[in-house]
Amino acid sequence: MDEREGMERFRPVPQQRIAEKLDEYMSRRDYAGAERHLLYWLAEAQAGKDLRGELMLRSELIGHYRKTGEKDKALPQIERALSLLDEMNFDGNVSAGTTCVNAATALNAFGENERAMGLFERAEKAYALGGAAKKLLGGLYNNMGLCCAALGRYGDAQAYYDRAMEQMKQVENGELEQAVTCLNRADAVAAQAGMEQGEERIFALLDQAQALLDTPGVPRDGYYAFVCEKCAPAFEYYGYFLAAQDLKERAKRIYERA
Repeated sequence: MDEREGMERFRPVPQQRIAEKLDEYMSRRDYAGAERHLLYWLAEAQAGKDLRGELMLRSELIGHYRKTGEKDKALPQIERALSLLDEMNFDGNVSAGTTCVNAATALNAFGENERAMGLFERAEKAYALGGAAKKLLGGLYNNMGLCCAALGRYGDAQAYYDRAMEQMKQVENGELEQAVTCLNRADAVAAQAGMEQGEERIFALLDQAQALLDTPGVPRDGYYAFVCEKCAPAFEYYGYFLAAQDLKERAKRIYERA
């Protein structure tokens, strides 16, 4: 096969268009449609020998299967995505970091916390080398805090939450991620100190999270709806029933407009 023939066989997939269409599916909570969309383009990337496209699609599938709780489908995607990073010598940039974060977040959700922490640390190094944006670093530190809390390392968890808050204070509309961090902090306090001893700190963090979610000017879009749905169970768990119901209704109204 000559060089020209090889070039003809290489067909990159349209990553931006794929991502935009995926956002449409997720804004409607059409998870089955999102999976079909990603699997279709994954097959196209493989047929076109587009390794970068394949990596992007597998990373998205990892996140998708984490959201739908399908561990058996997520794990093969994680293994292949990590092997692609090695094959492509692709470990020192933002895309590599994001892949590791997606894999680690899924592993954390499925209870494989030690392995998840190793991947979060790998992501931190990749982000440092790639000059990652503060929003990505904020999300990373939030996830690292969750993983440390799951491992019983509560001091480390709160230190990562400090770093997450500092990063997201510097990001436009970073209040949503700050709210999530506050709720994660509350969970760590409850796990370490117990509800009785930690009650004052827990309720202060819930009040702070509620104020952040009410920040004027934050776009009421699909991501806002996602965060509202994500936060509502925490408010409900701690007895903030009216706040939880309000967040669910906000999300519902946004999805109905989509």
